Parts: sequence; C-alpha cells; structure tokens
Amino acid sequence: NYYGRTAVGAHAMASVNLALWDIAGKACDRPVYQLLGGPHEKRFRAYCSILFGDTPEETYELGRRFADQGFTAVKFGWGPMGRDEKTDIALVREARRGVGDDVDVLIDAGQVWDWKTALKRAEQFTEFRPFWLEEPLHPEDVSGYARLCERSPVPIATGEAEARYQDFEKLLVEGQVDWIQPDPGRCGISTMVDVGRLAHRLHRRVVNHSFKSGITIAASLHALAAVPHGEVFEYCMSDSPLRHALTRERFEVKDGYVSVPEGPGLGVTIDEETVENFLVR
Repeated sequence: NYYGRTAVGAHAMASVNLALWDIAGKACDRPVYQLLGGPHEKRFRAYCSILFGDTPEETYELGRRFADQGFTAVKFGWGPMGRDEKTDIALVREARRGVGDDVDVLIDAGQVWDWKTALKRAEQFTEFRPFWLEEPLHPEDVSGYARLCERSPVPIATGEAEARYQDFEKLLVEGQVDWIQPDPGRCGISTMVDVGRLAHRLHRRVVNHSFKSGITIAASLHALAAVPHGEVFEYCMSDSPLRHALTRERFEVKDGYVSVPEGPGLGVTIDEETVENFLVR
C-alpha cells in the first residue's frame, strides 16, 4: 500500500510540514538544511532505485544499464522476489553480475518472507555481497525484525511505511534494524530529522525513502544534510512525468553523487503547467 500504515491523512500532514519548512526558509532567505542545523554533508552517494526485471536475465540487463550510467550503487526491488528459493537467488546473482564487482547491490524484498526465510535468504545472498536487505518482513513484525537482525550476515533496512516517530523508534530500539528509511512524504521533514538523530544516537544509519517527485527529493536532501553520517540517497529512476516535470529544478547525479539544493526554502519551484495538466477535477 503506497500510503503506508497510516493512510492518506499522514501524507496530507506531511505535505503541510514540507510546505511550512519551505515557507520558513524563503522568509529567512536560507535553505532549509541551515534552519535544521546542517549541513553535516552537502552531497550524498545516489543509489539508483529500480524494480527487478521479470526474469533474472532482464535483471542482469537492468543492472548493466544503470551501472554504465555511472551509478555506484543500484537497488533492485519487488517484482518476482519471493516466488521461490531458486528464483530469489537467481535474481540477486544476476543483479550482481549485471552491475559488476565495483558497484553496490541493494535488495528490496518487498515484505515477502517470515524472519526464518529472510534469514535463510540473507545467508544465501552473502556471496553476492549485498549492501543491505530491505523490507524482508511486514513492518508490523517488530519481533521478527529483532530475531532477524540478531542473526543476519547482511544489514537490514526498513521503515518506509511509517509516519509516526514512535513507530520508527520501535523498529530501531526493539527491532534492532541497521538502517531506518523515513519518507518525508509520509512523515514530514521534522520527524525525518528526529528519526535520523535517534538513529545516530543508537549507532544506526538513516537513509531517505523517496518516490518520484522533485519535492520529496529536495525534502529528503535537506533532512539528510541535518543528520550526522549520511551516506547514501535513494534516487528513483521511474520514467513518470511527475518525477521529471513537477519541479522546474532537476537533481542530476554527478560522479555518482546528488547535491543538496542551495536556494531558499526547499530550493525548488513548482511547475504550475505540470500541475494543471495532471489536476483531477
């Protein structure tokens, strides 16, 4: 469910939070990351975020294509993952083969297993050196995450479905996850920064979940810049026109990195013509 576990209302509240930070930054003529106490970093290593191919062979071709574009990390998600053991292993093997030895492979399982199966897959995937294994379990299975993270040879990431601070906290403290993934489109900038700082205190890592629009890309960059030890950044490669045209600004990946906007507020301008074209009346 794209709206996560707290429904569309959380998205609406998050959008207000993003808008208020943008207004505050523009009123002060400063980028949002400065209002948040940053920057700790001003650019982040972008990982290309795509779906698995329908077959291992298609997954290989996707990996090769995006590695050739200069990405130093590629995440493959959902699709056929979880169909059966043989397919799962073949998908990850071909993902690694496609990107080559020098590019990180990230795996998004899409909530398909229980913790015992996830542990088995993590052990089976180790030869392919995954950077992390994302959302192997349902987000409510906190006890399963705790069991998995205690034993997994691969770092575990989750959190994109959450909107409330206490739910992120539960995953970090009780679930013991290695990477927490707040989405500012669901939780807002304020909660994302608070969660990132909690992760830092617990010696865990934070990374954005961002899907499609330039608004959430900008919000994620500002929030990560305000948190210590940011490293990677989810960079969705969807071909949706809303991803490319909702803001006038583009976020180019240069030498494998994406930079935080320097303009006032979020540093982006809404393309009103695009809004008009996609408006539902």
